[in-house]
Amino acid sequence: MDLSKLTAKLAGYVNKGRLKSPWVVHYDCGSCNGCDIEVLACLTPVFDIERFGILNIGDPKHADVLLVTGTVNQRNQAVLRNIYDQMPDPKAVIAIGACACSGGVFQDCYNVVGGVDRVIPVDVYVPGCAAKPEAIIDGVVLALEVVKSKLGLRDRPHTQLFE
Repeated sequence: MDLSKLTAKLAGYVNKGRLKSPWVVHYDCGSCNGCDIEVLACLTPVFDIERFGILNIGDPKHADVLLVTGTVNQRNQAVLRNIYDQMPDPKAVIAIGACACSGGVFQDCYNVVGGVDRVIPVDVYVPGCAAKPEAIIDGVVLALEVVKSKLGLRDRPHTQLFE
């Protein structure tokens, strides 16, 4: 077998494995922590996001999906960009909560840049104040569909969630 075919076949197996057990990394840009609590609620036995094979990790270099809560301000936009740049391709970004989607109640503050999409591209928006755990889980599942489309395995889905 040719080395290029073997490499392509191995990459296909790795990508299928990434879709079966995605790793997410969570970053709080500076919020009231309401959405952060709901993200953590997804890990409890009540919602148990790990039953889908989804693991919350702390290293962006191993993550497939970036969960962002809170509004982006001038001090943390470079950190958010750095975390995004460290993630391997293909990757998906989820903006969780009204603050991450648009700036929320803080959008008129002097130091607020706005929503996450002002700094990095966002694939899935999960609105709410605070976003419900069920909506967050649906957002992660939708983000996996976005990753599949980036791999060319299916068409790009609609990426706006509603409560």
